[in-house]
Amino acid sequence: MKLEGIHHVTAITADAPRNVEFYAGLLGLRMVKKTVNQDDPTVYHLFYADERGDPGSDITFFEYPDARQGRTGAGIVHTVRWRVASEEALDFWERRLDNHMLARAPGRLEFADPEGLRHELAVVQTSDEPLTAEHPEILAEFALQGFDGVRAFSADPERSREFFEQTLGFQPQKDDTWEVRGERRGSTYEFDAPPEGIGIGGAGTVHHVAWASAIDEHDAWRDRVAAGGGHVTPIIDRYYFKSIYFREPSGVLFEIATIGPGFATDEPIEHLGERLSLPPAFEHLREQVEPLLTPLPNPRETAAAP
Repeated sequence: MKLEGIHHVTAITADAPRNVEFYAGLLGLRMVKKTVNQDDPTVYHLFYADERGDPGSDITFFEYPDARQGRTGAGIVHTVRWRVASEEALDFWERRLDNHMLARAPGRLEFADPEGLRHELAVVQTSDEPLTAEHPEILAEFALQGFDGVRAFSADPERSREFFEQTLGFQPQKDDTWEVRGERRGSTYEFDAPPEGIGIGGAGTVHHVAWASAIDEHDAWRDRVAAGGGHVTPIIDRYYFKSIYFREPSGVLFEIATIGPGFATDEPIEHLGERLSLPPAFEHLREQVEPLLTPLPNPRETAAAP
């Protein structure tokens, strides 16, 4: 029983229209689901991914319009790392990202979104399928290819080692770095020493990282996390996937989410993300919540406009 790398990464934004412009516009990801936070249906939950909405490419955001600026610290993921195909792809992104750039080195490029969430592009040699979206301004060979991993802050990585390796099956690599690899796909998880001061959740920070499991292994993963000492939630049906949540010993919020049923459950794949999708349990709230949500453009129509 193995986790199939990262399923998705969820962060917080205070500005959904600007978020759409950056992730679906500038980064060229596809908005694959426009829905609500099922724990607070008065706010958006936006999903950006590859063309099919595959796990392993999916970055998501809760929009809280009045959210204060967050600050990374111990127990928070501070950087999301994406795969690209080549140094030529990095050249393209260095030009395209322009004033969002932070640094460039051989095989690496660092940048931040408008709210300060840090990202890294990495040239990675892998047999994993590239998970890319289509965008009229971005050649397929330059497109983001899905997650390579995430980096988090921990004041004491050894607190998490046994839980990672014995309970979750993370494979140790170099110091304070683990690989999470299943039959089809993998990702890395890495700790860095934290800055001074406590971390504060808010706009521009990661809320949680989700790891992918087969649907028929999800119950077993919950049992395994509980047996390993994790304070794990019951299985929660999110309609597009099922989830359990727990904090790993260094404090980062983890989710294990199933691969499927998927985002095409309630709308055709060619029209993903074009309308507000509400799972059946939330459909009765449509007339209440839709007026509360900021109107958003269809990013595909915007990109196609002359």
